[in-house]
Amino acid sequence: MAKPVILVIDDEVEVLRAVERDLRRKYSERFRVLRADSGAQALDAVKQLLARNEPIALFVSDQRMPEMTGVEFLEQAVGFYPTAKRVLLTAYADTDAAIRAINSVKIDHYLIKPWSPPEERLYPILDDLIDEWEAAFVPRFEGIRIVSHRWSAKSHQLKEFLARNHVPYQWLDIETSREAQILRQTVAAENSALPVVIYDDGSAMVEPTVIDVANRIGLQTQAESPFYDLVIVGGGPAGLAAAVYGASEGLETLLIEREAPGGQAGMSSRIENYLGFPTGLSGGELARRALDQARKFGAEVLAPQEVTGLHDDGSSKVVKLANGQEITTRTVLIASGVSYRRLDIPGIDKLVGAGVYYGAAMTEAISCRNETVYVVGGANSAGQAAMYLSKYASKVTMLVRGHSLADTMSKYLIDQIAATDNITVHVCAQTVEVFGEQRLEAISILDSTTGQKETLPATALFIFIGAQPHTEWLGDLVERDDKGFILSGQDLIRDGRRPRGWTRERSPYYLETSVPGIFVAGDVRSGSVKRVASGVGEGSMAVQFVHRYIAEI
Repeated sequence: MAKPVILVIDDEVEVLRAVERDLRRKYSERFRVLRADSGAQALDAVKQLLARNEPIALFVSDQRMPEMTGVEFLEQAVGFYPTAKRVLLTAYADTDAAIRAINSVKIDHYLIKPWSPPEERLYPILDDLIDEWEAAFVPRFEGIRIVSHRWSAKSHQLKEFLARNHVPYQWLDIETSREAQILRQTVAAENSALPVVIYDDGSAMVEPTVIDVANRIGLQTQAESPFYDLVIVGGGPAGLAAAVYGASEGLETLLIEREAPGGQAGMSSRIENYLGFPTGLSGGELARRALDQARKFGAEVLAPQEVTGLHDDGSSKVVKLANGQEITTRTVLIASGVSYRRLDIPGIDKLVGAGVYYGAAMTEAISCRNETVYVVGGANSAGQAAMYLSKYASKVTMLVRGHSLADTMSKYLIDQIAATDNITVHVCAQTVEVFGEQRLEAISILDSTTGQKETLPATALFIFIGAQPHTEWLGDLVERDDKGFILSGQDLIRDGRRPRGWTRERSPYYLETSVPGIFVAGDVRSGSVKRVASGVGEGSMAVQFVHRYIAEI
């Protein structure tokens, strides 16, 4: 953290130098001493320090300055730094103004010039003020700050992106935070659009895209090499496992993830049935560890970056990225996973990110403090979200289409939910409509056993339903089932015949698609078990088949 600042203001150059000299001699090891020769210059410095999130401990300002007096400066400065201590420098003739300023500006002390010797007439006073400031000082957040309002869909996208990529950030609500209002005025005074993203150096972006932020913070979105042994599409558990095993076994490995490493599992607030973690861990933490492991072995990771096409060129494959870059590789592993199925009901599309969330329980939970929230879904992901939200919300209502959780959820989660007082499970319940213009205001629920419909006020609806595979970018290249999941291995053999266009004398390997050298693992594979451990197993297993294929060509 940067040293706290002591800011000195005086229009008389000799006096300013003298004050600065005395303060540096005493306090330079613990504080940065900055100077300004006018109130206007000092206010500019204050705004720059605020934009960089650097603390100011003490203002020492001369009273009698042209254009802006010391009192006038302090009146404005305390709006930016209300906890900073305030000292007014006065001539003997200005003591009445200084005394009045004790009440009007709440200055902490005034000093009559000259103050020689400083050891007797300056330092003891400032020591007391600085000790008092340090006792109450809470270090400021160091990282990206997002200024917006709770119902901004763009803000939600940025928060979700940063959280899932393990980038620390602070969200400041423009409607409730005085600091947010001041920051927005300071860094984007002529632009009223939100969100505003402010970086460590004080620079800001208004309404940036996810890619804008990714490039600004240095995430890799361009491949370093034109050729790889293995390109992995998707950074969920299967893709991360393949990256670890591929790189550790000497393959030139590139992993490409369109959002953030971890996939759908990375959004889980708590995974308690993963081997080796008896107390559980979050999906984000599992993803972080796996990503570190993959990089340790030399895997290259592009995130966020999207694959838009794949072409089979016989002995090599060509992967096309959204930025236009084309990458050649010996083999490809498709581990693009699934996303939560969209709820197709009236009014919902315009409210996504403004009270309606697909996943995102960890990102938005704090905003739901002391509110009633609704979770749609009955599988493990919905149960994990309900448990996490119950720490913040006053009440969590789970809306489950089926007659029981037992058919879709692990018993340990069912038991935890039953033991949590502020979680209610409403079975045979369908969300049939949502209401609101700028944000979610109410939802309509249908009880399928009675046919009764009920409309309830709501500020947050978290949706965890179904599994929709990410395979549209493949076109007709590989065979898929009727739901879009990729077929592999023996599932491609029909009536003893290999898939159409198959060019090898052997049958497809387990996890190999209808195109030799293109493999599939994890949730996107037809017939896969939708569990984190299964994805990890398939991803690591796929690397062995990659080795076999490379040995053939």
